[in-house]
Amino acid sequence: MKKFTRTILFFIAATATLFGINAFYNINHNPMLNVEEKVVDVSQVSPQKLFDHTWQIIKNEYYDPNFNKQYWVRWKNHYRGKIKTEEDAKVAIDTMLESLDDPYSRFLTKREFAEQNSSITSKISGIGVNIVNESGKIRIINVMENTPAQFADLKVDDIIVAIDGIKASGLSLAEVSNLVKGPVNSFVNIDILRDNDLLKKRIIRKEISIKTVKSSIDKNIGYIQLASFISASTPNEFLEALENTNDTEGLIIDLRGNTGGLLPNAVFISNLFIPKGKIVSIVGRNGYHYDIMAQDTNVNIDKPIVLLVDGTSASASEIFSGAMKDYHRAKLIGTKTYGKGMVQKIIPMPNETGLNLTVAKYLTPKGKDINKLGINPDIEMPLKKKDILAKQDVQLEKAKEVLVEMLSKK
Repeated sequence: MKKFTRTILFFIAATATLFGINAFYNINHNPMLNVEEKVVDVSQVSPQKLFDHTWQIIKNEYYDPNFNKQYWVRWKNHYRGKIKTEEDAKVAIDTMLESLDDPYSRFLTKREFAEQNSSITSKISGIGVNIVNESGKIRIINVMENTPAQFADLKVDDIIVAIDGIKASGLSLAEVSNLVKGPVNSFVNIDILRDNDLLKKRIIRKEISIKTVKSSIDKNIGYIQLASFISASTPNEFLEALENTNDTEGLIIDLRGNTGGLLPNAVFISNLFIPKGKIVSIVGRNGYHYDIMAQDTNVNIDKPIVLLVDGTSASASEIFSGAMKDYHRAKLIGTKTYGKGMVQKIIPMPNETGLNLTVAKYLTPKGKDINKLGINPDIEMPLKKKDILAKQDVQLEKAKEVLVEMLSKK
């Protein structure tokens, strides 16, 4: 296999035609098809004009020209004369967006937009944990190395009970995250439930450089955990992981828990394994259709591959796994993926706010629409509660078993 050139393809041709300018693109819960220096709009407008501006953008660019079967003009003057403060504008915009019945289109306050941009640049100020919401309980699923969380002895499976005296139960992940984050060198007090013990931690916040890719080797099998497609550094991190596992005969790529990220990252990584043909199709408003094709990368990865997926593997993860499955380039093991086939445009808005707006949907190379359907694995292998409690990763063990069998048939 040839050494990798660390460059990122941004597919400007697709961007300029379909999506226009002044935006990031996200298929997460966020596709960065076009990158422009101006990623924050610092112009200041009145709350009423912010609402008016948002209404106009949705009118011009929202994916569904029928706006969820409603007369969109009705919102234009719905709040006329009633929007006096920034909070008024946010409530009005949120209400207007809710009428679209689209969970992925959302208005971002100045703080939320800054945090989203921080995710893209891979730097945040916090403690260094990943969390999930399980039936209202906030559970730590990953503690990053060399971070304040690790130094404070936080552990995977710890339950966050309270942050600075505010109970975490009932809060959204975004609300918990906002409470934990804060200025560099400030402190946050976190109450942790570990087994039946309540622990109190006082943790200093530091700038966290987010690594989205990890790799390791087990005998002749390489393992790459791809935690997210959101970071602009993800392609280079993935190339480094491929170099680290270059001498292995087979490869496991773990997409479990990967909720998505930037479209070019999904296309770039797919392109490393699919040298020719269609990688994904983007279908925009009024049926506009654009196929993103594989480009010559001078890379030839022909080893057997297994992808691990689950119900949280979404959007950009599904572009990658959908392409790999359609081309029979990998076996998928785990459970059915999330089923998010929509594309959001990240639009900088006045007052340093932002808007994530659904502008398109995507199809797999074979033209499959996976939205609300997900992708079925080749081998169904649920991770049961007893396995989690026993800290047994039966999905990973199955992947190794299948890969060994694939290698024996080479």
